[in-house]
Amino acid sequence: MNDVIATARKFYFDTVFEDNGRVIAPMRPKKSFTPEEVEAIREEAFAEGERSATAIAQAAQALALQQIAVAAQGALGGLAMVAHEHRSGSARLALAAAGKIADAALARFPQAPVAAALDALAREVEAVPRLVARCAEDQVDGVRQALEAAAHNAGYPGQIVVRADPALPPAAFVLDWGDGSAAFDPDAAAARVAQALDEALAAEGFHAESLNTPNEADHG
Repeated sequence: MNDVIATARKFYFDTVFEDNGRVIAPMRPKKSFTPEEVEAIREEAFAEGERSATAIAQAAQALALQQIAVAAQGALGGLAMVAHEHRSGSARLALAAAGKIADAALARFPQAPVAAALDALAREVEAVPRLVARCAEDQVDGVRQALEAAAHNAGYPGQIVVRADPALPPAAFVLDWGDGSAAFDPDAAAARVAQALDEALAAEGFHAESLNTPNEADHG
């Protein structure tokens, strides 16, 4: 019985057998290492740690660059909006200033537009016998004098008739020569200019100029 037990104790769960029943001794973990082996293991572990740290750093760097790109794109969009608002504000300010100057000029020289119109239409009306003008009631005399002077300078021989029209604002006029007519209303003209400016700014959007265009000095 003791022999059987002694024989049985020769085989444990880690015993490995070949097909022919021969016992193969299992590999036992090494319990001692030479200094060279210890140094090699240390260097390998250190290198593995460096590789892991480098991979983590590269991943963090890639994430940071992605976040910077998103932030920069958002900033460029904000700058484009600011630039567009600045252009819009500047254009409207210039239009308002031009309107004030035009109002002052028309208040001082209300007959200037109708005289300029007759100068431009001289060839159109040179053969018509009569030219009828309508204007604001308090400007009839001034418009008549301006048209007579313009007609004399242009060599227009026809009759000039000026009539009051209460519906017309100051400096506005209507010229009628039978075969055609011309009109000017400073309020309507200002409204058309403002509408054209609004449409131009709306069509421009944020694409008037590229914020990424390099300076010419960079190519010098």
